[in-house]
Amino acid sequence: MLRARDAMDRAYAQPMDVPSLARIAHVSEAHFTRTFRATFGETPHRYLQRRRVERAMSLLRDTDLSVTDICYRVGFGSPGTFSRTFRDIVGRSPRTYRREAVVTGVPTCFAMAWMRPSA
Repeated sequence: MLRARDAMDRAYAQPMDVPSLARIAHVSEAHFTRTFRATFGETPHRYLQRRRVERAMSLLRDTDLSVTDICYRVGFGSPGTFSRTFRDIVGRSPRTYRREAVVTGVPTCFAMAWMRPSA
C-alpha cells in the first residue's frame, strides 16, 4: 500500500487508475481498494484528489498562475471538476481561497498545518 501511495504522491498530476496502482502494490484490484481504504481511511481516488487539491492550494498561495492553469497543472481534466472538488475538500472556491490565504508573519509550517484540508 505504501508503494502505491508513494507513487500517487510522486506523480499526482498524471492519470492513475486502480489497476495500475494495484499492480504497483502487487495485489488484486478489489483487495487494493479495500486495503487502501482500511489503511489510509479514504479511497485511492479520494486520496489522489486530496493530494492534487493540496498542491493546488500551494500554487494558489505562492504563484500568480490562473485557476485554470493550476487546474490542469495538478492533474484535473476540467476547471468545473477542479472547482467542485476543491470546494468539497477545502470548503471554499479556489478564487475565494486565494483571496483569503494571504498569511503574513506566520511561520510556513504553522500556516500549512492550519490550511491543510481535512480528510
